[in-house]
Amino acid sequence: MAIEFREYNNLPKEAIEIRDTVFVKEQGFAEEFDTVDGTATHIVTFCDGKAAATCRFFGQEGYYLIGRIAVLQAFRSQGFGGSIIRHAEECISAVGGKEIRIHAQARVEGFYRKLGYVSIGDYDFDENCRHIWMVKYLN
Repeated sequence: MAIEFREYNNLPKEAIEIRDTVFVKEQGFAEEFDTVDGTATHIVTFCDGKAAATCRFFGQEGYYLIGRIAVLQAFRSQGFGGSIIRHAEECISAVGGKEIRIHAQARVEGFYRKLGYVSIGDYDFDENCRHIWMVKYLN
């Protein structure tokens, strides 16, 4: 199995397709795409040449946010979620980032904890889906 990460300075069609499938069709989010897509760095993971996962990151007020983390159903439970997060962390570290935040869906809070993120603040709702802010400090 050949795994490849590609970074983009614009929203690539593969990321659009993955996010549309996961967030719009599967989870029912209506406001998936926003102006941040025009300024964020996008990562797409390819498995044997097929797009499998995506996320984006951008800097804000001295820290970075990772978001829109999505893995296509055929590639779930195979480590693609963790690997794309770790790749984003490496990219952020390479540009001097020290703190990363994720606005995680509450149902996957445990997944992010396993990757070293800590919950902060109270739960809130984004498009009627319960979320929690999480943070990780890089060395």
